[in-house]
Amino acid sequence: MSRIAVLGSGAWGTAIALSLHRRGGNEVTLWSHSEDEAHEIRAAGENIRFLPGFSIPMDIQTTSEPAAIRSAEILVSVIPSEFLRTTIARLAPHLREGQIVVSATKGVEDRTHFRMTQVISAVLEPAGLVLPIGAFSGPTFAVEVAQGQPTAVVIAFSDQSVAERIQKDFSSESLRLYTTTDVIGVELGGALKNVIAIAAGVAAGMGLGYNSAAGLITRGIAEITRLAVACGGRRETLAGLSGVGDLVLTCTGSLSRNRTVGQALGQGRKLPEILESLGGKVAEGVRTTRAALGLARLHGIEMPITEQMELILDAGKDPREAIRDLMLRPGKGEQ
Repeated sequence: MSRIAVLGSGAWGTAIALSLHRRGGNEVTLWSHSEDEAHEIRAAGENIRFLPGFSIPMDIQTTSEPAAIRSAEILVSVIPSEFLRTTIARLAPHLREGQIVVSATKGVEDRTHFRMTQVISAVLEPAGLVLPIGAFSGPTFAVEVAQGQPTAVVIAFSDQSVAERIQKDFSSESLRLYTTTDVIGVELGGALKNVIAIAAGVAAGMGLGYNSAAGLITRGIAEITRLAVACGGRRETLAGLSGVGDLVLTCTGSLSRNRTVGQALGQGRKLPEILESLGGKVAEGVRTTRAALGLARLHGIEMPITEQMELILDAGKDPREAIRDLMLRPGKGEQ
């Protein structure tokens, strides 16, 4: 049996906690940044705010006490990228040597252009903690994981033996894990696909058809792969679950928050109003767009779809003009 603490009580964190509990053989703690949220979950027996309709068993300890995570062997970070650095800094005094950190957040930090495992490492190492930190990603909607629908994901650690440990502790009849040592490819695939999902949503909101969606998805994986490889990721990783798999799901599934944001933009709604309507849920692609372009510029990588999304999100560019500009770019060979 493993003692596992899930850091973050949003929809995804709650779904992971339910999956780990359903598997059996694990002692699961769900940690919330807010005592109000933790109390609300305990009192209702479900996460009404972010994942309603799923009973949370009493033997999943729900708490906001940082000290409660010290006994955990495995920490699963599901903290939104915007708050990851400050939250890990808050929790660092309660962590210890020997723990394993699994990052399940899909994002890139805005200012530093760090991947989430890099952010965690940058906070913990000055505190004297050098822990194995890996990434958990793939085509996943929280509600379907909570329902126990068959789902396949990737777990990435630079040390293959650690990845295999997580594979063993997390795998169940409803959650299948594949291992890899390509942390960079897994993280960037999971983060960057959110940007392309916003673009796919914009196309859907404008009433464009299947041809347009297929073109965006295909060219989207091309620019994601270019950047991931330039950063040290492996091309084959982006052809797998954390690349093409996650991209197709997020670009086509109606449960995708990033696609929903794009769809509303394509219908003419303004970004602040759209984000407010999410009710506290996070569409990571909005922040990742800027960070991805900053990373791309550092490596001299062209990302035309991402560039147009930044103009729509930050400069209020008309989506129809953005699509037109993409289509009228100078001709080139496919790569």
